[in-house]
Amino acid sequence: MPENGGFLAKIPIFSGLDFNVLSDIEKLGETKKFNKDAVILFEKQSDSALIVVLKGSLRLTKMSEGGNEVTLDIVEEEDYWGETSILDGLPPTVNITAQEDSEVFIITRDEFLNLLKKNPGISISLLSELTKKLRSCSMKMKANSLKSSEGKVASVLIELVDNLGKIKNGCLEIENPPDHQALADMAGTSRETIGRTLHSFAKKGLIEIEGQNIRVKEFDKFKELYH
Repeated sequence: MPENGGFLAKIPIFSGLDFNVLSDIEKLGETKKFNKDAVILFEKQSDSALIVVLKGSLRLTKMSEGGNEVTLDIVEEEDYWGETSILDGLPPTVNITAQEDSEVFIITRDEFLNLLKKNPGISISLLSELTKKLRSCSMKMKANSLKSSEGKVASVLIELVDNLGKIKNGCLEIENPPDHQALADMAGTSRETIGRTLHSFAKKGLIEIEGQNIRVKEFDKFKELYH
């Protein structure tokens, strides 16, 4: 791992800070390694913390009403998670698992809040990043509200492929995707609509369904049609 705060300079909320400040921040946190599928934080059972991904990637999940694990997002290398939880002090609202062998840098809420008091510049960077995320989320919600039910389901599939897709037989496959109720929650539609739409996509030759897995046959074409 890079020393003396070098790795933190690549993280948006820390990128504008003085080198010596970055070195001090490094001393406040803890670096940990996790094997693939190891749980880093449990939903509602862990203390608030800021997690910076140094190597690998993390999977954010929740359990659906049907008892299945639903992947909500992937946190990639040189990205971070936990800024909202750090500010409001509430426990994590998701489970965080290593998507692959990963190395992370963790700062507890108390240490991070003390850091904000000493370095106002971090507060400004943090607010800027939060604003960008909120704006992006708002734009996605507005765009999604204008889409047909088919478009909403397609958007969810595209996001799942981007985050979890694996190449198999020349196609991009989503292994063990969320169940229909979870997909419906993600798309803002009904479980019945999910079933009908997936059947329609399969009938058009856009996807294949094999057991629980969903295979998008021509992903670029699919994105052009529905993104």
